[in-house]
Amino acid sequence: MSSYQKKFQQESAHPDAQPEPEQRIRLTLHSTDLKAIERVCTDFVRAAQTKKFKTCGPVRLPVRKLRITTRKTPCGQGSKTWDKFELRMYKRIIDIFGTSAQLNSISNLAPVEHNVDVEVVLCE
Repeated sequence: MSSYQKKFQQESAHPDAQPEPEQRIRLTLHSTDLKAIERVCTDFVRAAQTKKFKTCGPVRLPVRKLRITTRKTPCGQGSKTWDKFELRMYKRIIDIFGTSAQLNSISNLAPVEHNVDVEVVLCE
């Protein structure tokens, strides 16, 4: 059997096999630490680009600020002094384009720090 016939048999073995469609995988990152979320974003984008994924982002969404104002004195006596506390929540979105079979390797792209939450959504 010639090499051409072997190649033809391998290609015709799965005539209905079609390449998987490319899908968008959206990574949403949440954190209260700005440096940590930026570090994780750059790690994800760099690792995705080394594996030849098409990436879009990180998109920086507006900072959500939780503000709490409370009285300093617990009993209400004395001068009226107030404490102001603020918690800043940062959010980033990264889109990675690839097939669903490549989704398994996306979770292992970059190390994630303990104070960064990552949500993975497969968009059609």
